[in-house]
Amino acid sequence: MESVKDKKRKANNGVKHSSFYQEQYMDGFVDKWDELIDWEGRTKGEGDFFIKELKDRKVKKVLDVATGTGYHSVRLQKAGFEVHSADGKANMLERAFFNARKQGLILRTIHSDWRSLTKDIHEKYDAVICLGNSFTHLFDENDRRKAMAEFYSVLQPEGVLILDQRNYDNMLDFGFTSKHKFYYVGDSIEAEPESIDEDLVRFKYVFNDNSVYHLNFFPLRKNYVQSILSEAGFRNIKTFADFQETYKTEDPDFFIHVAQK
Repeated sequence: MESVKDKKRKANNGVKHSSFYQEQYMDGFVDKWDELIDWEGRTKGEGDFFIKELKDRKVKKVLDVATGTGYHSVRLQKAGFEVHSADGKANMLERAFFNARKQGLILRTIHSDWRSLTKDIHEKYDAVICLGNSFTHLFDENDRRKAMAEFYSVLQPEGVLILDQRNYDNMLDFGFTSKHKFYYVGDSIEAEPESIDEDLVRFKYVFNDNSVYHLNFFPLRKNYVQSILSEAGFRNIKTFADFQETYKTEDPDFFIHVAQK
């Protein structure tokens, strides 16, 4: 007979709603998140891409709307930007604050859902960043459009949005491959999709202590993301592939969209 835990696990396999990440980012997973990222390895992979993009656009004040455990917030603060760090999970914000303190920094953290940022945030920013494949936690079309509108609302005129995503086009059309050079580069961590469907990609994360966690994502195609950026009012949309011009990289792991208000 199946246990209650097994039944719940099976039921969760197919969950397709935007708030489910709240359950999946449990404390044990958050405690291991930095093992998955590997801050040093991630820095080697992405270099100064985001710092350069923001400096080239004369950005001074940044809202990191998916700060997670604080990797990009810390890097940008060290680079001289004023950074406010938001996340929908309080345990992520606690870990981000702790990580920053270890490096002698204080993060200004904000517990806020993207779909209602303006309820909690009443300032304007030169840039909003939404990184780490975070936007693909949103399964509902209305949620995605609401989040885009909120990003737009908290930006200064001419402000910039930087949003990334996994290359789901390649994943859906040809299956999963990874260079294991960007974002999730922990050497001892297995991070691969357990299932791939048109409306749900379920990733499985196995750590070196044999603990296992899962995250559910909606596989957004590159052209779709570009279109909803445009429909939200963003312009001058430019898409990079693994931190290079799209046409220079075949089968990239990640797309990075840079758009102007």
